[in-house]
Amino acid sequence: MLDTSIQLAGIKFSNPTILASGILGTSKQVLERLIKNGAGGVTTKSITLEPRKGHDSPIIAEFESGMLNAVGYANPGIAQAKKEFSEWNHKEPLILSLTAKNTEEFSKIVEQSKGIPCNAIELAISCPHTPGYGTLAGQSSPESTEEITRAAKKKTKLPLIIKLSPNVPALGEVAKAAEKGGADIINMGNTAGPGMIIDLERKKPVLHFQFGGMSGPAIKPLMVRCVYDVYKSVKIPIIGTGGVTYGKDAIEMFMAGASAVGIGTAIHYRGMDAFKKINQEIKEWMKSHNYNSIKSIIGAVHE
Repeated sequence: MLDTSIQLAGIKFSNPTILASGILGTSKQVLERLIKNGAGGVTTKSITLEPRKGHDSPIIAEFESGMLNAVGYANPGIAQAKKEFSEWNHKEPLILSLTAKNTEEFSKIVEQSKGIPCNAIELAISCPHTPGYGTLAGQSSPESTEEITRAAKKKTKLPLIIKLSPNVPALGEVAKAAEKGGADIINMGNTAGPGMIIDLERKKPVLHFQFGGMSGPAIKPLMVRCVYDVYKSVKIPIIGTGGVTYGKDAIEMFMAGASAVGIGTAIHYRGMDAFKKINQEIKEWMKSHNYNSIKSIIGAVHE
């Protein structure tokens, strides 16, 4: 019988589509709505220790085959997040995304997140457009990745996901460092770039922050290659995130080595039920190619 359910680090997902962090993950009510629309799991917006206003608007700009965003980690802070998600009680997994400026802050916020009934913690160390965080804070080097992962792992018994950037060299070495530090899952990855769109009439960048991370169909080939590289480097499972809009995109990610796919910008193109549509398209492809489980597709291109 055809089955699209998966397990990541012992966590059961009814299907392989997971809401990516930063997309509609600001409230329990919205995440519940996405589950009703077929999401196999959901990830909160990245949370910081203290509330953050983020970048000024406009923070999103669309181009021919994707989007730029420079949100700047706008969020209510960990104390408010604990209140918002304290009563999560769905069978579909909740992944708590956390970010911080340095190893000490990561350790502290993981400690303070205790009490949120999430199934896993994701550490975002890869944002390309927020000064003091991610790649702009040098967090994506192998050394920093291992240090942050190891420190966070000491503060939680939950599965730990490390969200990597496609923008760093020696990506395989960064993934290995996360695994060595105790990561249970790799999320490959974050937005690419950053990029810029210019308003020709105003002669100024469209985004207030001038540049932002690229998402959407334009970056899919890049992310498939990144998943391919990470799969060759680590033994822990991978969530392939970036450009997955249709079921065939997810199949590419699986063949490259992903065990699940992050869904973000696809919601803009296909609506809140993008998860349901993509999962159905995965099933149709599997049926037409005589596959009964996603597990049998994972890493196929490496064989």
